[in-house]
Amino acid sequence: MASTFSRLVVATLPAVPKFIVGRVAAPYVAGETLDDAVATIRELNAEGAMATLDLLGEEVRDRARARAATEEYLRILDRIRADGLDSNVSVKLSQLGQQLDEGFCLENVTEVVAAADGHDNFVRLDMEDHTTTASTLGIYRALCERFGGRRVGVVFQSYMRRTLQDVAELPAADANVRLCKGIYIEPQAVAWKGYETVRLNFLAALEKLLTRGVYVGVATHDEYLICAAVAMLDRLGVPRERYEFQMLLGVEPRLRKILIAAGHRLRVYVPYGREWYQYSVRRLRENPEVALHVMRAMFRR
Repeated sequence: MASTFSRLVVATLPAVPKFIVGRVAAPYVAGETLDDAVATIRELNAEGAMATLDLLGEEVRDRARARAATEEYLRILDRIRADGLDSNVSVKLSQLGQQLDEGFCLENVTEVVAAADGHDNFVRLDMEDHTTTASTLGIYRALCERFGGRRVGVVFQSYMRRTLQDVAELPAADANVRLCKGIYIEPQAVAWKGYETVRLNFLAALEKLLTRGVYVGVATHDEYLICAAVAMLDRLGVPRERYEFQMLLGVEPRLRKILIAAGHRLRVYVPYGREWYQYSVRRLRENPEVALHVMRAMFRR
């Protein structure tokens, strides 16, 4: 019943006042400014966690906005180095002009990866919906040819039917992959739909990545998958410097601390920016149970 009610709340999110969504989303977004994000990363680093910093925004269809996002990522990389933060960056290619012109997008992201190379840092290419997958992987391969896998990585989503084949086609050397379940609403033709099926494919993809020697960011809050991943890492004898766990800011902080205390490397995805509302609504749709907090906040108001 609670789950059904939660889904009903999610369906009405567009009618929920923005300040209510903001109240509920506050733990999951560092703030609107880079200073806000830096303060959050300092706290995470003090806790023993690494970070990946994400400027919120996607599906940009204006060249000026794409260039502005590119410039902001250059500023982020400068700030990470100047402040001595243990953080890399994550970028959405649709924010850098992918839907405008793939060549223009490649120019922008190349500039970001070149800056990361100069700062001894790393750029993760986030994966978006299935319409961008082939383009994103093509850009990833082009960047690997120029900078190598030490400077740029990509994301695979275990609910996508193509994921095991994509693992098989990774660049041979120094590949770096974040493996997650996936959050976009995809058609059945391209995505597995069963909850346990997605879990099964996650573990199949993880084992295939690890046996290929790929550095993996195991990105999940699912205790079953974390437990299975720990057992797999132990069985395969994977050194702790060859993988990390990854979690979202504000989600399962207790579990995050348990993993850190056990000696695992762990990175937290830290989003910031003025486009926090769109990000927050997507996260609420991903986890309908959290949407109950929206309703409670409305009644408290």
